[in-house]
Amino acid sequence: MAKIVTGIDIGSRTAVALKGTIKGNSFAVTNFAVTATKSSRGSEGWSGLQETLRAGFKPGLTRIGLSGPELNIRYTRVPRVPDWQLRKLMSFEVDEVGGSSGSDVASDFNVLPEIPEIEGEDVVLLAMAKESMLEDHEEGLRGAGGKLDSCTPNAIGLYNAWLRFGVLLDDTVLVANIGHENIDVIIARGQDLLFARSLGGGSKLFDEAIAARLNLSISKAEQVKIHHVDLDPDARYPDASVEKASSACKAPAGQLLGLLSSTVMFCKSQVKLTGLELDRVMICGGGSALKGLGRYLSRGMNVPVERFDAFQVVDLSALDAATAKLLEDHRDEAVIALGLATSASDPAAYSVEIVPRALQKKRDFMEGTMFLIAAAVLAVAYLGWYAMELGGQRDALNKSANVASAKVRKAERANTETAKFVEQNEQLSKEASALFALVGAGEQIGRTAAILHTMMPKDFWITNVVAEEGSDEELAIPRSEKRSILKIEGRTRQGTDRVNERFAVLVAALEDGMDGLEMKSRMDPQGSRFVIELSTLAPGSEGVPAPLGEDVDSEITSEEDAE
Repeated sequence: MAKIVTGIDIGSRTAVALKGTIKGNSFAVTNFAVTATKSSRGSEGWSGLQETLRAGFKPGLTRIGLSGPELNIRYTRVPRVPDWQLRKLMSFEVDEVGGSSGSDVASDFNVLPEIPEIEGEDVVLLAMAKESMLEDHEEGLRGAGGKLDSCTPNAIGLYNAWLRFGVLLDDTVLVANIGHENIDVIIARGQDLLFARSLGGGSKLFDEAIAARLNLSISKAEQVKIHHVDLDPDARYPDASVEKASSACKAPAGQLLGLLSSTVMFCKSQVKLTGLELDRVMICGGGSALKGLGRYLSRGMNVPVERFDAFQVVDLSALDAATAKLLEDHRDEAVIALGLATSASDPAAYSVEIVPRALQKKRDFMEGTMFLIAAAVLAVAYLGWYAMELGGQRDALNKSANVASAKVRKAERANTETAKFVEQNEQLSKEASALFALVGAGEQIGRTAAILHTMMPKDFWITNVVAEEGSDEELAIPRSEKRSILKIEGRTRQGTDRVNERFAVLVAALEDGMDGLEMKSRMDPQGSRFVIELSTLAPGSEGVPAPLGEDVDSEITSEEDAE
């Protein structure tokens, strides 16, 4: 079942929180909130939002968007190398940026979908942010009662919103979310992401131009922009004041046009797609509502420009009337928050997840080291219990040997043969004890843990290990003869590539590394969870002896009959 996650986009004028989960082929919104802000940074960005969320919105697991100067996105073309080498290459890039900035930097990366024009190489998107900024977001979220899932570039949230809720064709599309101070842009070809970027600039440019031209305050200039400005190149203005305000906006509109056009050129340069040409442009965000902006951009870029309404296929049935009306009034501003929530709740979504170093260390411990410690403790405890069981069997065997020895001593004519039998029986007892110690369930866990420790693929981890007596026809253990079955449950990190191939390698390693193994395994369709059940103790498997007590009694009886 998909997670219920909150996506939060904190802008310089508004902060948006949207909570929901993947539901079938759509996304179900379960809560929505929006509040005014004075800044997108630090405590100023969180102060108003904390108040709003504490009033009845429980964020829970939350993904926070990053944009503007707090985010650094780079593109690197690298040979197709193993994951561990790719991580090493990206760590060099991060160290270089952190060293030049003089501050701690957190990062994450993901490989772009394969680009046909680039043979034998991958294009890697590397996103970096300052640790101090991530810690501010984590602290602000904690004050609102939420728990940080990760921070993600707004542009990646926009891509996931477009991928799930946009009209996808086999063409090249630029999608721009126009905020007050920043513009988040992606370029996609069909379903494949080619480029993602955060730009400085936005609707604030129009407010400042109107204020300077008409000698108005910024707040008054914003109202003039909303109600009177028309950027349509063919517009006819009702009076001179409207024409003057609209003319004042032509310069910032030209800046916006230049920013979007430069994004295409930058994509060609960074990703080396010299033949890239746009087929259409989609705009969203609060700044996209400016009248005539679409026609102005279309005229300047020579491609169709349309509004991107991401909420046409979103399930809003869980919202009350007031919250649904609030979302309707801010649907342009909520696209990024929707994309962030979608990214976090859909395991198949393209993901870039940046977290503070302290939180990453905690997760690494819980996902790796903690499991190994728990597995070792479980193995030691089970071996201790099994040693006691073998001790009891050993005592029983010794008792049988003593009885046999007493009977043999009474048989004077078989004294020599009896002495040899006792000696052989003691030797067999030792060998049997050693064999039981090796083939028992403790060994089964120990061998499995050793193989998992060596062969566990990167971004796979174990969530649960259970060893219990049971029967399973698929493991060749009938109901009449229960044996110890080891069940291993695990997960994979979101976005892990070649999941089924890596899982097959892990299963093959278990089959090759354990004699007499009966095993069944499965991976869920999303590639996020897997289960392995195995046993080396099935009746009749190699290395499992029959009960020793019966053998001893049988041989003693035979000796007595011989007398």
